[in-house]
Amino acid sequence: MPNSNILPIFFYVYILHSQKDSNNYIGYTTNLRRRLEEHRKGYSFATKFRLPFKLIYSELCCNEQDAKQREKYLKTTKGRRFLAKRLRNWLLANRNIWHLD
Repeated sequence: MPNSNILPIFFYVYILHSQKDSNNYIGYTTNLRRRLEEHRKGYSFATKFRLPFKLIYSELCCNEQDAKQREKYLKTTKGRRFLAKRLRNWLLANRNIWHLD
């Protein structure tokens, strides 16, 4: 019988939208709430000068390698096109703040 005390580890791929410069940050983590709080408090060098941020997208992966590959893909031109389609309704509501570069 499996041990019910062991919690599975999930990996989150997420996208933050900077309300300061309208650019996006793509990353992955095992604890999305903690990581978002770190970004909000300016603990991440990559994002601390671009605060505030809004979480606009996240995905759940069961494997770290899958999360890393997904993060890498979303940073490519093809991945950004996927996001533009996936986030179509959000983009329409926020037309002037999305950059595909």
